[in-house]
Amino acid sequence: MQEQMSTTAKERILVLGVGNLLMGDEGVGIHAARELMERTLPPHVEVIDGGTAGLDLLHIMEGYQKVLIIDAVDGEEEPGAILRFSPQDVTSQDSDFPMSLHQTEVLKVLEFAAYVGQELPPVVIFGVQPETMEWSLDLSPRLQAQLVSLLAAVEEEISTSGMR
Repeated sequence: MQEQMSTTAKERILVLGVGNLLMGDEGVGIHAARELMERTLPPHVEVIDGGTAGLDLLHIMEGYQKVLIIDAVDGEEEPGAILRFSPQDVTSQDSDFPMSLHQTEVLKVLEFAAYVGQELPPVVIFGVQPETMEWSLDLSPRLQAQLVSLLAAVEEEISTSGMR
């Protein structure tokens, strides 16, 4: 029984939707998380609306084997483009990855964890290029149309986790 519990704990995956729901496409992570909460996911997967939690994200990520973060990003792409990357892809000094989170809060939180020596599980970020970040509770039509593809990419990541 003890062995089964520790294996289950090691396999836990967190899907964390972050962003500001009041700023249109900036809230894509929250919209995606809410959609995922309505779906039947494997029991070892938890979905959380991280909102604009800041440093509280570090506490939220504890105890998981892998963390998938969904957020709006400025990758200098067409609006609605979906990008999959790790924090190392954008924080390494020799990286040519043309990516900056429009509000670098998530990356700064992850950098802070490394600075203070807090070990975090592997993190994968699913970023969506915003079209507009104006006062609105709704996604732009282009991002709303991309939500299906974004959720499929996240579910694919969940299904292949542990197989790599």
